[in-house]
This record gives sequence, C-alpha cells and structure tokens, in this order.
Amino acid sequence: MTIFDPLLDFFRGRAVTVPPLDGAFRPNRALDNARLVAEINAPVDMAFRNGAIVAAAGNALFELLENGAQGVVATFSAPIAAMAISSAGELAVACENGELVLDGAAVKLPPEVTCMTALSFAADGSMLVANGAAGLRPSQWRTDLMKKGASGSVWRLSRKGDATCLAAGLAWPSGILAAGSDVMVSEAWNRRILRVSDGLKPAAVFSNIPGYPGRLAQAESGALLSIFAPVNRLIEFVLQEDDYRAAMMEEIPAEYWIAPSLASGRSFLEPLQCGGIKTMGIHKPWAPSRSYGLIVRLDGDFQPVESFHSRADGHRHGIVAARALGDTIYAASAGGDAIVAIESGQDS
Repeated sequence: MTIFDPLLDFFRGRAVTVPPLDGAFRPNRALDNARLVAEINAPVDMAFRNGAIVAAAGNALFELLENGAQGVVATFSAPIAAMAISSAGELAVACENGELVLDGAAVKLPPEVTCMTALSFAADGSMLVANGAAGLRPSQWRTDLMKKGASGSVWRLSRKGDATCLAAGLAWPSGILAAGSDVMVSEAWNRRILRVSDGLKPAAVFSNIPGYPGRLAQAESGALLSIFAPVNRLIEFVLQEDDYRAAMMEEIPAEYWIAPSLASGRSFLEPLQCGGIKTMGIHKPWAPSRSYGLIVRLDGDFQPVESFHSRADGHRHGIVAARALGDTIYAASAGGDAIVAIESGQDS
C-alpha cells in the first residue's frame, strides 16, 4: 500500500482484500464440538434469567433448562428482533414491527426508532437501543448492506421515558453494551466496535474485523462479540459494482443474493464461489463461504484475545448471540438451529 494506490485504483480498479483469520482469530472447531443444549428453529437472541436460558425464536420466547426441558414463556404479535434481561429480572423484547415491550407493557419510542437490532440495560437502569437503519426492519439487514446504508442510530431510554440519541449516521449498529459511563457499539457494515461517549464523536476501538459484528455481551474481565456472517472477496467485489448490485436486488430474491447469510448450502439456487463448492465430495473448511460461525472474546479494552469457530464446512453458522455463565459460553446459532455450550477446557 502506497500513497499512490488511490490514484492508480482509478485506472486499474480497486484491489479487493479481506482480513486474514490469524492471531486471536486462528480457526478452530470449538462451535461444532460444543455441547448441544437445545434444538430451536432459527433463534434470534438469548439471555439468562434465574439461571435458565431464555431464547427468542419467531414470535415466542422459550425457557431452556439444562435437563433439556423447554417451554414457552411468552408470545408476541410479531417476530422477535432482540431481547434483554436486566439485573433485576426485567424482560425487554423488541419486535420486527417496531414495538418494544418491557415486562408486558409497551414502551413509547421516538418515531425514528423502528428497526431495533439489539437491547441492553445500563447500570442506572436505563435501556440502550441499537436502531439498525431508518425505514427498514431488522430482518432486512441484507438490503441495508447492499444499499450501503448508514442511517442507523443508538439511543438511551431513561426510566422517566426520556429518549436521547447517543449517535447517528451509523452503518447498521447491531450490538450495544454499557461500559462504565460509555457505550460500546458494534457497527456491522464498517466491521468495527465504537466507543460512544457523551459529547464526543464515536471513536473506533477495534477495527477491520474479519466478519460482520453483531451483539455484545458482558463477560468476566471483558466481553463476548458475536460475528453473524463472514466477509469475503466476492461480496466485497459486488459492493463495488453499483449497476450489477441494483439489478441483482431487483430481479433475484434476497436469500439468493451474493450477500452474507446466516446459513448456506441449503439450496441449489444459492450463488457459488470458486472453492465454496464441494470438490470430490468434500467441502474444504477454508473455502470461501457466505455463512460462518464465530464468537470473539474481548479483553477489558475490547481487543480480541480468543475466538471460537464453525468453519465453512461446519453446521453451526450465523451466531446471533453469545453469553457467558461462569466458565461456559452459550451461543445461539441461527444457521444451525441450536443453542450450544462451549465448556472451559473443551477441545477446539
């Protein structure tokens, strides 16, 4: 990389590169080797309440016990988009239709907040909300990426009902977590974590993530970051081709776009990419893939120290949430239709 590259790119085309999986991101099979806690169809979020896992899928919340039993806690009029449970046991649920419910009561929201992708409680009891984009629903995340959207925002809802916008103009904020007086935000399409402080411009603390970061959760001496989909060269190339991308979005169903996915290999209509297909009946684990499973453990400075993978040939892709309970990390795999547990000392 030289100072002349931007000028030369005008004539030769921009080089398409993606960050490598090395260092703290060195691939392993920890997610595929993880213990199955429960099978649940396309979970979207999870949290702990009174020692039990509460998972959201479709229009319902399920309580999952370690003995394998599960039951419906509550149902809603629209699919659930995100959830959070406070230290006092309060249950907040955001729905696909833009409604926010706190312990069964509707919460009044600013008119700008219609696309809630993540919820979290701050120490003072206020609620932190990530609003993915203006004019879209949480399930339309592919559309926002393909349109290169940057209309997301993050909000604080006080106990008194006041709403404060902490940051705006973000490219699909998809995770949010209080860190002292600051707020940490995952910005998916820019593949970074931002620190949002009162009165200051959001500052990146972790950039060039090798995937699209999702939800953040507190963990011992740090945090857990869910990566819901991988970045690859083909998708990055398509994002540079405006005419092609516009035609693709107009003529092809969204699940078959050349775009990231929570699961892949389920239909012959999906786009292929070079080594992404099986060779002699074998799907190479290092092959390019539209979906992947990845959790990153971050230290107190929100820097990566360890990761847990389900590689291209794995089956626990699309990690939409990860939570720590003691020495065990629990994860919701939307692509694998499962809640799994990574035990301390587990073979990776």
